[in-house]
Amino acid sequence: MPGPILIFDSGVGGLSVTAALRARLPTATLDYVCDNAMLPYGTKADAWLVSRIVATCTSAVRASGAAGLVVACNTASTLALRELRARLAIPVVGTVPAIKPATRLSTSRVIGLLATSATVNRAYTQTLIDEFAADCRIVRVAADGLVGEAERQLAGLAPDDGVLEAALAPLWAQPTLDTVVLGCTHFPLLRRRLEASAPRTINWVDSGAAIARRVVDVFDTSGYAQGREGRAWASAPSARLAATLAGYGFTSLEALALPAETLTLPR
Repeated sequence: MPGPILIFDSGVGGLSVTAALRARLPTATLDYVCDNAMLPYGTKADAWLVSRIVATCTSAVRASGAAGLVVACNTASTLALRELRARLAIPVVGTVPAIKPATRLSTSRVIGLLATSATVNRAYTQTLIDEFAADCRIVRVAADGLVGEAERQLAGLAPDDGVLEAALAPLWAQPTLDTVVLGCTHFPLLRRRLEASAPRTINWVDSGAAIARRVVDVFDTSGYAQGREGRAWASAPSARLAATLAGYGFTSLEALALPAETLTLPR
């Protein structure tokens, strides 16, 4: 039987991908790793992040015995996929903003991209827009604060509606905008609040289903039978995080060992 599929994110955003993977591969074992000590990734220096991401994923793959890695983080994917694929001997599937499917849904051709500042400004994102949405106007909104809101929500803490309203205001200033790409895996976790805040019907598009389809295409899933319960690792484990992960089927949480040189941010 194949080893587990390991889902990686900076925090709990990858849990939005977990449901799509379980729907597609109900008998597969899923494990989870998050680098929550360094949230949010979108505000960190690129070169340091690459080394941190590679170290985190390498350590977690070793601990999990994973047969494949899903990088359920747009920032990490746009930065470190090449390095991860060079370092690891297992298939690696990344996450990119769902620009292409959004263009199929938009009738006005005005589309919002709600993402972290790193993803909004990445050259890779511009390449996606040029390739798939050249006939559209893309309204880019950096919403790093929503990462914290998703983390707070899953931790059972009171929401800060002011953060949500401020993040979405640039979208609602566009009267013909009809589609929003959720370009961070944390953001689908806020889907109900996002929908409730919209002044009109909006197409909300995320990458979860596309990631699950890609996993089936890339990984060898032919031998899966009912697997063991999922395990999880974190760079800053806590009882609250353990309870959140348990709600998604990850029954144990351990501290992830990382190289000393990746433990502190560069000055």
